[in-house]
Amino acid sequence: MSKLSNYDAIIIGGGHNGLTAAAYLARAGKKVLVLERRYVLGGAAVTEEIFPGFKFSVCSYVISLLKSNVIRELMLPRFGLKILPLESTFTPLDNDYLFRTSDGDQTYKEIYRHSPKDAETYKRFGPLMGQIGMAVRPILETIAPNPLNPSISDLMALKKLLNHVKRLSDEHFEYLCKLMTMSSADFLDEWFEFEPLKATMAASGIIGTFMGPRSPGSAYVMLHHYMGDIDGAFRAWGFQKGGTGELSMTIARSAKHFGADIMTEAPVNKVIIKNGKAVGVALENGDEYKSNIVISGLDPKLSFLKLVDEKELPSDFVQDIKNFRIRGSSGKVNLALDGLPNFTSLPGDGPHLRGAISISPNYNHLEKAYDDAKYGNFSKEPYMDIILPSVLDPDMAPPGKHVMSCFVQYAPYDIKGGWNDSKREAFGDAVINTLARYAPNIKDIILHRQVLTPKDLETTFGLTEGNIFHGELTLQQLFSLRPAVKWADYTTPIKNYFQCGSGTHPGGGITGSPGEMAAKKILKIW
Repeated sequence: MSKLSNYDAIIIGGGHNGLTAAAYLARAGKKVLVLERRYVLGGAAVTEEIFPGFKFSVCSYVISLLKSNVIRELMLPRFGLKILPLESTFTPLDNDYLFRTSDGDQTYKEIYRHSPKDAETYKRFGPLMGQIGMAVRPILETIAPNPLNPSISDLMALKKLLNHVKRLSDEHFEYLCKLMTMSSADFLDEWFEFEPLKATMAASGIIGTFMGPRSPGSAYVMLHHYMGDIDGAFRAWGFQKGGTGELSMTIARSAKHFGADIMTEAPVNKVIIKNGKAVGVALENGDEYKSNIVISGLDPKLSFLKLVDEKELPSDFVQDIKNFRIRGSSGKVNLALDGLPNFTSLPGDGPHLRGAISISPNYNHLEKAYDDAKYGNFSKEPYMDIILPSVLDPDMAPPGKHVMSCFVQYAPYDIKGGWNDSKREAFGDAVINTLARYAPNIKDIILHRQVLTPKDLETTFGLTEGNIFHGELTLQQLFSLRPAVKWADYTTPIKNYFQCGSGTHPGGGITGSPGEMAAKKILKIW
């Protein structure tokens, strides 16, 4: 066993939040070390060449909610940030399609041909959701206070938020309450009548959750995704040139610029604790690194039930972490293609292939997919959120070839009989068969495919139960309850041990927010 140099801070996990925290701490002059167990940085935001010449954003595949101040304060454009906009959503149907774009007039005409009423309503709905999103933004950007034993700064934060809520109009307050408690289907039913439009928007409320579109609470998840923001452009989504792994590398280059050290293939075995205080980490190979503080970018289950001994933690806190809901519900299918998919409802190449493609024809499609998962099976006809990265960035595939990213709901972690190679392939077949219903040529152009189940996401990427958000975005797991009451401000019951992953406030997505706010909290109390 070797004892190596001391650091001000050691960060466990080289995901984008861990790297963000490292960059901020190094920017403040701290000596920082990031330890990543895999050969490549990024955690779930990673780009890998799975098949020769074909590069995939293997897990996370789109960029949104990346905070403007993080982009500027870490100088990310200088280090390679280049986001290509995803400006449309195409929903193929059996005999028709729905195609919404960033062009308001074009989208109005498209919705009008399906429902004149919905076209008029949509003009009001978008701005209202934007306003509610902006109303929620201060909550997302506030370090969650301790409601049971608030400090002076907690009381000030609560007062500020209370004043903010008081300033909301009656209409905004009403809709915010509905979005926090209703199902996405019920909420959208109050607005629209055209089923494919409602189903496609409701699908945002099931991504990464073990809920269906009719499950209470799914409306908030829809709002969480609806608040897409690229450097101040609200409701925007994009694709990082080079894949999401290139975004992680951009943040890593920023961290290195400020002086951080980063090591890959350095799996941490445990946090070293002496007299109730974190003093360093021990790697699986026996090496030890000493530090003044330790920060975990892993999910709460790994951070507290694996990296530290339970006896170091209060029993009520351990129980809270054990009760933290982190059920995986998503899978991913990445395809290397010999050409472009040809959708029957809108044949050939075109702008509909440059944005998101949503397999969400109606509520029943989504709800039946959820029913399969509820009873321990993968969805026979799943919901899919698809993009073709190589259409936006030709460097992702060889000339004339393409890559397709299929995010899939549902694939339960606790599948009947457990996941194995046979079930993984059957799950992949279900995805392809469902897609072939709308693009019949898909089976003829597949050169290679990668199928990832929640078990694969856990084993390869360290996501407990394969949960992409490090924990469900449900009401009882938000703000001051994420991941546990009294410990939602990035601190933990162990002195000098902090957390900065997506299992903390404000939750999942490629935001950088947990990493940024954890670092700023640490710098305040250092």
